[in-house]
Amino acid sequence: MTHRADILDPSDYEAAKQMVQSEDPAVRRRVAEYPKTRPELLYFLAADAAAEVRKAIATNAGTPRQADLLLAKDREVAVRGAVAQKIARLLPDLSADQASQIERLTVECLEALARDQATEVRGILAEALKDLPGAPHSVINALARDVELSVCAPVLQHSPILTEEDLVDIIMAGPVAGAMSAIAGRKTVSASVADAIARSDDEAAVTALLANPSAQIREETLDRILDQAPQHEPWHSPLVRRPRLPARAVARLASFVADNLLKALQERTDLEPGAARELAEAVRTRVSKGATGPTPIRGPVDFGEDELGLAPEKEKPAERPTDKAARLNKEGKLTEKLLEGSLVEGDRAFVMAGLAELSQIPLPIVDRIIGTHAPRAVTALVWRAGLSMQFARQVQLRLAQIPPKTALNAREGVLYPMSDDEMRWQLEFFGVEEKK
Repeated sequence: MTHRADILDPSDYEAAKQMVQSEDPAVRRRVAEYPKTRPELLYFLAADAAAEVRKAIATNAGTPRQADLLLAKDREVAVRGAVAQKIARLLPDLSADQASQIERLTVECLEALARDQATEVRGILAEALKDLPGAPHSVINALARDVELSVCAPVLQHSPILTEEDLVDIIMAGPVAGAMSAIAGRKTVSASVADAIARSDDEAAVTALLANPSAQIREETLDRILDQAPQHEPWHSPLVRRPRLPARAVARLASFVADNLLKALQERTDLEPGAARELAEAVRTRVSKGATGPTPIRGPVDFGEDELGLAPEKEKPAERPTDKAARLNKEGKLTEKLLEGSLVEGDRAFVMAGLAELSQIPLPIVDRIIGTHAPRAVTALVWRAGLSMQFARQVQLRLAQIPPKTALNAREGVLYPMSDDEMRWQLEFFGVEEKK
């Protein structure tokens, strides 16, 4: 007497053997999903014609590693991604005996996934392994050197497997744009790694390094940064707020930062006495040379000719780009056409302020995104601002200085080449939450 395959129980071995021969993929999938299916049946189903069955095998924790290795090379991205997630999830729970028995096959499987042609699969693997202390070094090292920021960034920022030597070597090799910013944001950045970042020409990475209070920055490294700082405005604020600023650094900062940052420097209560004296002297020197800044005297106001109304009336100060963008947006005049014209004219500050206003992303984060020179991240920023992909292409080329060969093009002439979810993910890397 034969039994209908759709009512058989996969927990019964004889029934399971009948089920794997069924013409109905839903029946075969029931065996593939069952956690206690015999390994030989799971291995057999790993070559099933139906992708849904192979994906079920890929997610089953009981699947033998030999079958996982086959599935890691499957033609379907979804199947390969499922294998990546499962193996990474199982790694921390393996006993020493289990790990030693399957280590070779596990590493071989992970290495195959780390070389996968699909960015999505490599990205899944990177996210799954990024903070695991037991992840194979060879796999982490390969992911850290990936050409896609979405793959390498999670590992570079979080993985405890990467050594100081690994990180310095990656920096010296000139990684993909944005990768050094990820390294600069690690919980611990050694002095050697900080020095390698400071020696690069990556403005965004140095900004991230200075903003990281746990980064160990030697005084000579800080001096090198200060040598170039007058030409790099994004560095000024994190420099002023760096903990344990040496007296010499304080004096140098006071000579070139904007008035509001000079005021912030003066209001710090953690400066050493020597640094405070250097600051006071630097402010006096700055004022004597005619630079504007907060009054260094902490006492009665010393009125000058301007305050008494004896000096000629000063011209009204120019409207700040951020204020202009906010005003025009409120008036409904902050249009793509206006920003495109400003982009052509080279008004970088106003275009940045406009993107920040329309996207509802703080200007420092917009500056960081543009500074990564990463096509996907920059494109996601323009998408968030509600502007066209044609304009996103111009922002990549003119504002982010991305080479034409690597800049993203519109799909079908007008559409964004990434899905909305992928663009949200790109922005999440910079701490940008979804619009409410």
